[in-house]
Amino acid sequence: MVNKVVSEWPEAAQKLAEKFWPGPLTLVLPKTAAVPDLVTAGLPTAGVRMPAHPVALELVRTAEVPIAAPSANRFTEISPTTAEHVRRSLGDRLDYILDGGPCSVGIESTVLTLAEGGPTLLRPGGVSRAEIEAVIGPVARAPEQTEGEAHASPGMHRRHYSPRTPLYLVENGKAMRAGRGVYLQLSGAADGEPVEVVAMPGDPAKYAAKLYEVLHLLDFRGFAWIAVETPPNLPEWEAVRDRLRRAAGRE
Repeated sequence: MVNKVVSEWPEAAQKLAEKFWPGPLTLVLPKTAAVPDLVTAGLPTAGVRMPAHPVALELVRTAEVPIAAPSANRFTEISPTTAEHVRRSLGDRLDYILDGGPCSVGIESTVLTLAEGGPTLLRPGGVSRAEIEAVIGPVARAPEQTEGEAHASPGMHRRHYSPRTPLYLVENGKAMRAGRGVYLQLSGAADGEPVEVVAMPGDPAKYAAKLYEVLHLLDFRGFAWIAVETPPNLPEWEAVRDRLRRAAGRE
């Protein structure tokens, strides 16, 4: 189906598809005339991916056409990882919710553009930069985009994946003080008396799989703030750090 929606399919795309599809890697390439501008925010490119979930794969097979699939959440809010999250966010606007169970990866796909210049990472995600570079060589990182312009990829907005509850990234266990709050702990103990401490996994993949589920639950419980211990600045934590930074609304 990819030839129906993209006009170019370079060798790098073929190698990456063979290695990571079906899976959490989106490739951005020049689109064909068959893809409406409405789908791509007027951009000349399209992001293509083959999902790994058996229900999603069966949906694609049954439809027999490429499916335009925006995220099932309101703009800038936390991505859903269960059907219940979708129902809470968009239930009054949907005719059906197809429930395939909880997401296994937890965070969104990696987005890599091959449309112009060298391969460039637009959004870190379920496939790491190191894994991609092992297949096609060096990958650049896209600069932050200006607010108000069409983004080359979902997830490039300064504030994104955000709970309604104010979220703060903190160091050395420094939690907030005013009101009823909660502290997401990675390794260091909270400094102070947060109402509740949630221990997060020390493994980056397991942390990613749990992150949105935890944020949805805490948002639903009505805390005044969420303080998150900042994960280490290491390559394997790149995707998680990206999501937390945007959830906190930071540059």
